Amino acid sequence: MTASSSTPPPRLGVITVGYRSEEELARFLPTVQAATAKPVEVVIADNRPTWSDGRGGVVAATAPSPAHVNATEQLAVASGARYLSIPANPGYGGAINRAVTELPGSVEWVLISNPDVLLEPGAIDALVEVGDTDPSIGAVGPAILNEDGTIYPSARRIPSLRNGVGHALFVNVWPGNRWSRAYLDAPDADGAQRDAGWLSGACVLVRRSVFDSIGGFDDGYFMYFEDVDLGYRIGKAGYRNVYAPQARVLHTGAHSTSGESAAMIDAHHRSAARFLARRYPGAALWPVRAALRVGLWVRSQLAKRRARAAAAD
Repeated sequence: MTASSSTPPPRLGVITVGYRSEEELARFLPTVQAATAKPVEVVIADNRPTWSDGRGGVVAATAPSPAHVNATEQLAVASGARYLSIPANPGYGGAINRAVTELPGSVEWVLISNPDVLLEPGAIDALVEVGDTDPSIGAVGPAILNEDGTIYPSARRIPSLRNGVGHALFVNVWPGNRWSRAYLDAPDADGAQRDAGWLSGACVLVRRSVFDSIGGFDDGYFMYFEDVDLGYRIGKAGYRNVYAPQARVLHTGAHSTSGESAAMIDAHHRSAARFLARRYPGAALWPVRAALRVGLWVRSQLAKRRARAAAAD
């Protein structure tokens, strides 16, 4: 998928982050070819590089020999993608930031995608077409379908104090509450193109110049909320986040984070607290941030209790 010397320099890049994701990547990479007719540079950032000794054993990442096999790198080579090994695992946003620097200077648009996404034919070109209509567009997101055909709420409002806290506290016990409805912003795969506060990092097209100008993802988020924060900073910089449901993708499931562990729940709430601290800075709002942290801690304890109960069933 890397452009050859006979094709024009690519203005499109695709980045995906793997973490023991060989099966997902094997399904994802062919859909990239069908999703665009344009020259494209693909980079696979591998946050969990592992090598096989050929007999099923795993070799330490520090000293693999030429005889050892890295399945993710093999997939990259076979598909014409560029492979980037990141053994330190800086998290999703940190890996994306590293991978963007590997793209050639001709790249104007970067599709960021989870490996467990399947792109519909023409989906990338549809996103680029929308982005090219207005230089104020900083990011474009597709309709993201779940495996059961329902629409994932991938284009949301920036969480406010009222809607964010109301959604966090009541979504699990009262899914239809008004705070969640306002925050999720009525997702609709067949609806009109519209602006959003932020777009899901599971699959989003970003204008590279905008991404670079705001410093990319904040890699202080190891996981969760890095896409909320990115959309927020794109908006603060004067650019638009646009939801374009004419482009569609299928999200087959969060394979690397399936099942809510205590560590994941804690990471989610730490990231939420980090974002809210950015959204509501200053000494005058310290009581607000303190109250939010207490509320998030309570919610994390309830989430852990639910996870333990589900595991016991």
